[in-house]
Amino acid sequence: MDKSNPLYKNQGIHVMLALFTVEDGKFKVLLIKRKNQPYKDKWILVGGAAYNNEDVKTAMDREIFEKTGMKNIRYKMFDVFSRPDRSPIMRMIGIAHVGVIDCKRVKIIKETSHTQDADWFLIDRVPELGYDHKEILEKAIEYLKEQIFDSTILKDLFPETFTIPEVHKAYEGILNKKIDRRNFRKRLLALHIIEDTGMIQEKPQTKPAKLYRFAKDIKKVNVI
Repeated sequence: MDKSNPLYKNQGIHVMLALFTVEDGKFKVLLIKRKNQPYKDKWILVGGAAYNNEDVKTAMDREIFEKTGMKNIRYKMFDVFSRPDRSPIMRMIGIAHVGVIDCKRVKIIKETSHTQDADWFLIDRVPELGYDHKEILEKAIEYLKEQIFDSTILKDLFPETFTIPEVHKAYEGILNKKIDRRNFRKRLLALHIIEDTGMIQEKPQTKPAKLYRFAKDIKKVNVI
């Protein structure tokens, strides 16, 4: 490597997170609104530039905290975006991650030194995004659809206990299709993905429902 070669200069790394949730059966993604240039006033995925003394995970954790106030978010790296012109400032390699979370268990900071706002958007109502984040989001959705059969990912979408209808709504929301409720319930129970807690959820004007929790050490399975 010849360090004097100008083709090696002015390169950086972006880390991005497509963080999803399912709220009342609606599939949503978390976006932040930029305060600074480039792409001022545009919505983007959570993330930013890595420092040159950070590994990728450290950079991603820091960006999540700085832009949203959240800590200890679980995610997976799923792709790298390397088009030379993806940033108007300099060559930036984009390392993209995906994660899911129960939005009711976290509080999002709405404004920071780099952001004007942060909010959950329905997947079919996402505004115009800055950078190449539209492409990244689309690929993240496809990746999540493949990973939804991994219970280790689904666990982050729910509190410790939940009802089968809540899981059913999550699958329908993410996969964007109707799933036969009765067959889904039978298969979910037959595969021993979840276990009965012995408790009942009671809500006003609704029929009491059994509460379940995810079983431990579940392998990736197809429930539909």
